[in-house]
Amino acid sequence: MRPLLAASTAAGLAGLGAGAAAHVWSRHVEIHRYTLRETELRILPPGARTRRLLHISDIHLMPQQHRKLAFLEYLAALRPHLVIDTGDNIASAASVPVLAQALDPLLRRPGAFVMGSNDMYEPAPKNPARYLLPDARPEGLTERTEPDLPTQELARRLSEHGWKDLTNARASIELGGLEIRLVGVDDPHLDRDEIPPAADPAPPAPEHGNVLHLGVAHAPYRRVLDGFVADGADLILAGHTHGGQLRVPGVGALVTNCDLPRQQARGLSDWQGVPLHVSAGLGASPYSDYRLFTPPEATLLTLRAPRPGQGS
Repeated sequence: MRPLLAASTAAGLAGLGAGAAAHVWSRHVEIHRYTLRETELRILPPGARTRRLLHISDIHLMPQQHRKLAFLEYLAALRPHLVIDTGDNIASAASVPVLAQALDPLLRRPGAFVMGSNDMYEPAPKNPARYLLPDARPEGLTERTEPDLPTQELARRLSEHGWKDLTNARASIELGGLEIRLVGVDDPHLDRDEIPPAADPAPPAPEHGNVLHLGVAHAPYRRVLDGFVADGADLILAGHTHGGQLRVPGVGALVTNCDLPRQQARGLSDWQGVPLHVSAGLGASPYSDYRLFTPPEATLLTLRAPRPGQGS
């Protein structure tokens, strides 16, 4: 065999081997490496007590995913002051009661949620190459009106102990001297987002002045993030991207499945001066149940007041 041909053949075999190894790792190992990320934000009003916010997203639950269910049950031990769920909870109608049981301790804590498209429509096989298109949404998705999953039952289960449904809605939660004012939207991936008008006149700040404004959406489309900024959000929370789902070392996320810049596909970043937290989420569609260099995650955000002399 000629030297150049031999080298080319060896390189090709090495590439095939690396590809096979990446497939095995992403499909059978990393997709089960449930991770708790922790980060800190100094966005509370001066003098406010520290609060812990648990952000969960994109669970995409199938009833038989026992390791995922065990991780959800573990999260209750964190005893967060507030839970925000940014949608795509289920991947099957049979998942609703199973999810409610696993989340039960968290559902009894203060919280709020929005829905994603996978809370409304059962997942279906799709060509992964679609995600490289400028608009990766399947044809006709935004025209669908009637869910084929039990969306109303899911909403009832999530809200039966007090979680706020933020589907194009506003709500308020009082956390021992800190008022959380929330605004949320229906899934922007389905073009159903409508930031609700503010109360007229706006509710006055409490005497102690401790108010935190949160914007909550499933898919972090730019128009929605801009709307939350204009609405006065102190923190924006979203999911949907799966952190890119497949990440390349040195490159990061290849896609976000929306118009969010790739470098903001997961974690904390800045959107027009407002902190943006995008959860990489806890799952994936059962038809693309893999992850590479972005393990499934939930995030515990510790919210604090500014340091003395730092200002708000």
